[in-house]
Amino acid sequence: MEWRRLNGQRIAQPLLNAVEETLRREKADGYNMKVCIGTDSQVIGTEVHFATVIVFLREKRGGFMFISNDKSVRKMTLRERMILEVGRSVEVAYSLCHLLDEHDVALEVHADINTDPAFESNTALKEAMGYILSMGFVFKAKPDAFASSCCADKVI
Repeated sequence: MEWRRLNGQRIAQPLLNAVEETLRREKADGYNMKVCIGTDSQVIGTEVHFATVIVFLREKRGGFMFISNDKSVRKMTLRERMILEVGRSVEVAYSLCHLLDEHDVALEVHADINTDPAFESNTALKEAMGYILSMGFVFKAKPDAFASSCCADKVI
């Protein structure tokens, strides 16, 4: 996965190094941090476009994010797409969790899945929640899943 900042600046170093450098800098500046990871997708023509974000929240001081975009030409159902979104988020969370533990930074995985059964995405809620919780991560779904439903949604 290639990562960039919101301003478009490419993150050239490996993700783990960039995150560690960020955490050290933010801690040195006196911020308490929390990290939220989420993915959103959108079907555009025959392609499915994905955006995964790592949102760094400074306690009571805003935040910033790292972004990775990808696309697939494979046809898939909504349920399959929702599970793929969660899988991408869990993959990133898993690669960072030991580093975040080392720096005592809370981690949440956000799923762009509605908790209201009236919405189609709700069909994947149980699987997504089970997957994320079984990996030992804190799970958030809509309306609390801002990393996926707001941040990633805006950068697809």
